[in-house]
Amino acid sequence: MTTRARGWLITGAGGILGRDLVARLGSRGDEPVTGLGRRELDITEPASLRAAFAAHRPAVVVNCAAWTAVDEAEAREADALRVNGEGTRRLAEACRANGAVLLQVSTDYVFAGTARTPYDEYAPTGPRSAYGRTKLAGERAVLEVLPDTGYVVRTAWLYGAGGRNFVRTIIKLEGVRETVDVVDDQRSQPTWTADFADLLVRLGRAAAEGTAEPGIYHGTSSGDTTWFGLTREIFTLLGADPGRVRPTPGAAFARPAPRPAYSVLGHERWHTAGIEPLRHWRAALAQALPTLGR
Repeated sequence: MTTRARGWLITGAGGILGRDLVARLGSRGDEPVTGLGRRELDITEPASLRAAFAAHRPAVVVNCAAWTAVDEAEAREADALRVNGEGTRRLAEACRANGAVLLQVSTDYVFAGTARTPYDEYAPTGPRSAYGRTKLAGERAVLEVLPDTGYVVRTAWLYGAGGRNFVRTIIKLEGVRETVDVVDDQRSQPTWTADFADLLVRLGRAAAEGTAEPGIYHGTSSGDTTWFGLTREIFTLLGADPGRVRPTPGAAFARPAPRPAYSVLGHERWHTAGIEPLRHWRAALAQALPTLGR
């Protein structure tokens, strides 16, 4: 399907990923881009969606709006579902009514986390947390409502300059603690929001031009590691002794929502779309670190 170049609409534009997306698109200046935060666009409200589409008439929508409080969702699953599931369905319906492509940002939490090899895009899902269940509901809504123009892009372990995240926390802790205890039995792929934003832009353009098939893609960095391995790499890049980082089991940091023990994602579908997958997480981290502050 080919759509007219009417520009981009980024929902949840005040978040860590939304900010990088707006910046990435705005830096080129050759495509109109509108970023709307939660106050400007509530995807759970039909009237808010109608107003946004009437005002901006986007060709491509990237949905970064989400309930992301993973632990809080365990006690408030209905509230999380209202945003991640029902709100996403309403957004998909608005895209269908207005002829827009939708890129839905999703998560590794849709998997059970019990695999031993990377999950491919067609692997069976099995979320163990309320957050994962609500995000899976959003995925299914997009694929059902927009079978020809709906794209689900799962990511994991995002970090960037636009908000709180694990990497920025570790950078601060390195300066104030002699040792840091970090989980070493959860494995995935640290992903820089700037890299992921660029990947979404490339996919959105390919989708609008009709050169990328709709469906599920995995948007994580290449390679994989544990939180412990990531922290040691951060210390090394900071010129600090990685021996100050000590491994500990996830059970030592018990939280309401279970975390996937293994959520490494495969990237095969990018090749069918003619898009290069993301680079190795170490290369991205080395470039990102100077932008993240102390």
